Amino acid sequence: MLDSEEIKKLVLEAQKGDENAKNILVNENSSLIKSVIKRFKDKGIEYEDLYQLGCLGFIKAIKNFNAEYDVKFSTYVVPMVIGEIKRFMRDDGEIKVSRSLKSLNLSINKFVESYYAINKEKPSIEQISKEFNVDEQEIIIAMEASKKPVSLFAPLESEDSDLLVIDRFDSLNNDNSIMDKITIKEMIKALCERDRKIILMRYFYDRTQSEVAKKLGISQVQVSRLENKILESFKLKLS
Repeated sequence: MLDSEEIKKLVLEAQKGDENAKNILVNENSSLIKSVIKRFKDKGIEYEDLYQLGCLGFIKAIKNFNAEYDVKFSTYVVPMVIGEIKRFMRDDGEIKVSRSLKSLNLSINKFVESYYAINKEKPSIEQISKEFNVDEQEIIIAMEASKKPVSLFAPLESEDSDLLVIDRFDSLNNDNSIMDKITIKEMIKALCERDRKIILMRYFYDRTQSEVAKKLGISQVQVSRLENKILESFKLKLS
């Protein structure tokens, strides 16, 4: 086992490009990496992939470690390894998506941003489809692939309170939030059966557009258009 001074010396050498020093550090800390990745063993990622991610986080720890601070290298390594695995899980998603679909999703996002900057509004599914010469159904799938459904009753992130997503629904006035919630419920009740099912499944039961389409026997494109139309009508009534 290497002592702290030997480790710091090897880290400095590795930061200067010494591959041998880097390999020694990885080998000597293999048990540490394995102990960290154990907590992720039931998250749907193969053990070998977890170990590779752990090693990647370890290499980043070597690169960014500052020996001038009074911090043990092993202490610095742990959050770096955890962070690398969590970053992979966040970016890769719980639902595995093909590389081509991810690539299309990124291209769509760039196009939407560019389009909005020029036109001050987002392009329609039809416009995106024509831009990429891709079927509208595939455009919808690509756009949905990178995000998870969000429940209206999920807690708001970065909030030190008990607020839910519904408390920040577009155009809601905080001073009249209770009345607005009642209004939303009444608006949902007033929808036709099909539209009501779409909103309930999407925002109360966390269903994806694909799942809603299958349940209703319509296409995902239709679900997307109907959902946008319903939400726009809600916004107008709440404004």
